[in-house]
Amino acid sequence: MKRLNHKEYFDTDQLSSNLKNRALRGVGATVFSNTLMFGIQMIGTVVLARLLSPDDFGLVAMVAAFSLLFQNFGLRGLTEATIQSEVIDHKKISKLFWIHVGLSLVLTLFFIALTPVMIWLYKEPRLESITIVIAISFVFTALSTQHLALLARNMQFYRITGIEIMATIVTQVVAITMAIQGCEYWALVGRRVAPMVATAVGAWILCRWVPGLPVQATGVRSMLKFGMNTYGNFATNYLSRNLDKVLIGWRYGAESLGHYERAYYLFVMPVSQLSHPLTNVAVATLSRLRNDPEKYQRYYLKALSMLALIGMPLSAILTLTGKDILLLLLGPQWDKAGELFTVFGPGIGITLIYGTHGWLHLSLGKPDRWFRWGIIELIACAVCFAVGLPFGAIGVAVAYTASFYFLVGPCLWYAGKPAGITFFSVFSETWKYFLSALAAGILTWFVLYRFYATADTFTGLNVFLRILVSAMLCTLLYVALGVVFFGNWKWISEFISFLRGMVSNIRPRDAEV
Repeated sequence: MKRLNHKEYFDTDQLSSNLKNRALRGVGATVFSNTLMFGIQMIGTVVLARLLSPDDFGLVAMVAAFSLLFQNFGLRGLTEATIQSEVIDHKKISKLFWIHVGLSLVLTLFFIALTPVMIWLYKEPRLESITIVIAISFVFTALSTQHLALLARNMQFYRITGIEIMATIVTQVVAITMAIQGCEYWALVGRRVAPMVATAVGAWILCRWVPGLPVQATGVRSMLKFGMNTYGNFATNYLSRNLDKVLIGWRYGAESLGHYERAYYLFVMPVSQLSHPLTNVAVATLSRLRNDPEKYQRYYLKALSMLALIGMPLSAILTLTGKDILLLLLGPQWDKAGELFTVFGPGIGITLIYGTHGWLHLSLGKPDRWFRWGIIELIACAVCFAVGLPFGAIGVAVAYTASFYFLVGPCLWYAGKPAGITFFSVFSETWKYFLSALAAGILTWFVLYRFYATADTFTGLNVFLRILVSAMLCTLLYVALGVVFFGNWKWISEFISFLRGMVSNIRPRDAEV
């Protein structure tokens, strides 16, 4: 595989040719790596859930609800600024690098200073030492951001996925080893810090670029403005999607938060495995098409269709099997988490669709619009959580899932408007998948849990067989109903063609430019 020299990281003209195959290679790399990482993370989740208590998870989640906001400063914003910029150079990226490192040091000290506030909020003195250790990870994040951004800009996704896989393995080994040694919640602290350190090391090894001294460079201010608007959206979105944990920890304590956090983590995992890694691929691809509106719309809607095809049945299957999955993986001590997971399940498919609005804002160079939407999202989610909080963790989970259904329509309409993408076009690409999955889920539930001729036999099966039977029946019904709604098999053949194109473009000899 070809390795870029120092100067070639800043010239991406060669990427314009054969863009479709480059994008498919990127998708193939990210899907493969994230499938592998999903398996590794699931092993770690299962082992740690059996070695540690819900209280341990809840305790670290109290700090993580705040720390991830600071840790992602620059990672969410300056990464996208580098990827989508039409022209960059060594001086400009070097200055961004040092600005990020300096601000991360400031945020580290500021976060440590917040320790008394968190102790007062949760009435938990053990948070002091946890906060100090987790704060160290902020600087390591800054050390790798521009290296990863340059790799993504040049569509070297194989190197990025290699770094991610290595960091995932290191993280799980560190956490499990510490848990076996009796470190209790410190094993989970190690799991928060280890990936940042491992990623920084891997990024510097696989990206040859070395930052220069922070000298004067033109164009940095516009990139910082882009980055701040992007991070502003991340911050509002983060608050929207973590306010629930703060409220549960404050109102119901560490144990309830531990159950909620594990259910939430297993809900977010399939979403992040499918959506978040594809963001760099989507932004890098769509950014090069923004001057060709017709092709831009076609690429986006096709990607949206593929996400809906996969995400909607996944929602139905995990809603049906969620409680059994957590019983099988985590054990009976996590039964409350299983109940919560079945509430999160219906939100998986719609969350995948919702998340693509970021692709539009970033690739069109409109982070200010993304930021403004984030403020609206924060207000809407706060209202939903306030309504659900009196009903306990289950009420908050219902509010969380419902918020995506309330917001997805206005969100995609607002994001797609500058590109001429209408809500009707989005709805046309997704509604048949949604109805197919919904009907398949309801029919599967009725046949296996309510129909007198099969319910007793099904509930008498062991937990693994219940999961297998539910998943298989729901999938078969989904395909059958999809054929009915679409009136043909074309949607299946298109998906197979997409997979074939993705796999055929995974060739080590030309995996990177």
